[in-house]
Amino acid sequence: MAYMSQEGYDKLVAELKRLETIERPKASAAIAEARDKGDLSENSEYEAAKEAQAHLESKINRMKVQISEAKIVDTSRLSADCVQILSKVEMTNLTTKAKMTYTIVSESEANLREGKISITTPIAQGLLNHKEGDEVEIKIPRGTIKLRIDKITVG
Repeated sequence: MAYMSQEGYDKLVAELKRLETIERPKASAAIAEARDKGDLSENSEYEAAKEAQAHLESKINRMKVQISEAKIVDTSRLSADCVQILSKVEMTNLTTKAKMTYTIVSESEANLREGKISITTPIAQGLLNHKEGDEVEIKIPRGTIKLRIDKITVG
């Protein structure tokens, strides 16, 4: 089961619809076009088109599973008492004094450019269940970082 926001769920459903209604027909058309070019035993375009279709179908199936297992989080019932999924966390790196803000989201919603990190990342895991003012040490691939949680908001 994957917890996610309504927005993340809606984006996932829209992307699945796009893949099924636009990309799937394109993949079928590419196969048909390559098939029309003759001998399939030496037709690399045909093989490439079949492989692209297989990747697309695999992606569609993974997305269907994600959607079926999704649990939409009601943000109105979340608390800002401690860090949890969909918490927006303002923090300070105690070594560099750099300030950072991340929202903790499901894996499928993660987007670093938007400041959304997956709940499965070491930073998110290290912040979970901590409160404002807490100082946490988190092991990341490059070593250990010390963060102070300055503010927690929901949404």
